[in-house]
Amino acid sequence: MKLTMAEEEDYMSDAFINVQEDVRPGLPMLRQIREARRKEEKQQEANLKNRRKSLKEEEQERRDIGLKNALGCENKGFALLQKMGYKSGQALGKSGDGIVEPIPLNLKTGKSGIGHEALLKRKAEEKLESYRRKIHMKKQAEEEAAEQFRMRLKTKQDEMKLEGDLRRSQRACQQLDTQKNIQVPREPWYWLKLEEENEEEEEEEEKEQDEDECDDLGVLEKLQILTGYLRGEHLYCIWCGTAYEDKDDLSSNCPGPTSADHDD
Repeated sequence: MKLTMAEEEDYMSDAFINVQEDVRPGLPMLRQIREARRKEEKQQEANLKNRRKSLKEEEQERRDIGLKNALGCENKGFALLQKMGYKSGQALGKSGDGIVEPIPLNLKTGKSGIGHEALLKRKAEEKLESYRRKIHMKKQAEEEAAEQFRMRLKTKQDEMKLEGDLRRSQRACQQLDTQKNIQVPREPWYWLKLEEENEEEEEEEEKEQDEDECDDLGVLEKLQILTGYLRGEHLYCIWCGTAYEDKDDLSSNCPGPTSADHDD
């Protein structure tokens, strides 16, 4: 007996191929429901975003249209101005020197309270001013420190120069006194060699009263006294390095009795 075509099963049909299909009851239905819910949620989110975007756009368009359109007679404020003689496009004020265009609308889009932006701006300005003040104080302190260092360096250099001029004067005094057969200097510190010997002796013996008075003199005072002695007694200037013939020659050709007179 032959089978009908309806009763025959094709060996390439789904019945033969999907032999391992999951046949657990209810599982395909759950998957379909979850997929449908996800699609619905995505669609709702997209619709909500589009709706929000459209509302903002509509609000902006309405605002722009309202700002572009001039006020008409239906506006109470404009009607009052017309009754007082105002015409469209005319400047405000009795003398006509007021504003022509309305005060621009300043929209506030943030969620902060009124004055919050001004407070933030003021704090930022105060912070910037504080930073600038700190930078200025730091720079000023650095400049003062550098100036103090230069002053200390200059003072040290001046002291070293005075000590060098004093030693030169002592050597010149000892040589010139010896040439005049002066065996003992007017003061012990007039001669460099004697002064060094006295310093060694002072470490072993107590100082006498006259030596104490000499020690009270500073380097500058000793230099002034000794150069004055050299000029008066020997007509000699240590900065010129010259012994002059007489007082007239000294006063005429020597710039002066100090080191500053010879700087030029």
